[in-house]
Amino acid sequence: MVNVIDYIPGTTLLHRLNPVVKLALAAAIIASTLLANTYAALIGLLVLTFALAAYVRAARRLASLLKLLVPLAVVMFLLQTAFMRTGDVVFGYMTDEGIVSASKMCLRLLGVALPLVLVLMVTKLTDLANACVEVLHLPYQYAFTFTTALRFVPIFSQEMNAIMEAQTARGVEYDTPNPVKKLRLMLPLCIPLLISSVGKTDATALAAEQRGFYLRTRSSAYKRYPLRALDFAALAVCIALVVLGVAF
Repeated sequence: MVNVIDYIPGTTLLHRLNPVVKLALAAAIIASTLLANTYAALIGLLVLTFALAAYVRAARRLASLLKLLVPLAVVMFLLQTAFMRTGDVVFGYMTDEGIVSASKMCLRLLGVALPLVLVLMVTKLTDLANACVEVLHLPYQYAFTFTTALRFVPIFSQEMNAIMEAQTARGVEYDTPNPVKKLRLMLPLCIPLLISSVGKTDATALAAEQRGFYLRTRSSAYKRYPLRALDFAALAVCIALVVLGVAF
């Protein structure tokens, strides 16, 4: 099963950027999304994200995230319009100001969630950890913890699917349209998943300790991550994106 954040090999400009600069680009898009206050800017940033995804041939995988984000955005829209009472009533309890505020919040949700996922698709987690240690002087323990947590996401997903398949073979129906009933069926699965995750975490910690994890320093990595002209050009784009978010 292909995970949404699995690395996509390539030789594009985005692939060749320094991993830290890729993070800066994602942070710039996210910051601009939070600062922007017009539909043109918010939609433009989303289009930019999907254009970059199409450039690295990851648009289909990025679009698959919308299956999770769009229902969440709909719930946020309904809640925001319910609590936003200022303005003229347009339909039922919804006001014009509530609809505008809720729709911008939904666009911000999509604009904040997608850029970081795109960066993870075009960056090896090992390179990301080592670059953060070398360029940002981040302690390796923190970088390793972050990247290891990302590696465990697909593993836990596969474990959950295996548990659900075992329960389905015993007659449990998880495809019920009732969300409350489905939640009641899913909650008991957290216990075996938690037991399994604790065992994997303990085994990973033991393996890392036996390999001299605490002896690693910033100079231990064999690969260097210098900033090149392409990286500085990308950083200039990051600054421009933040300025555009402030302006619009």
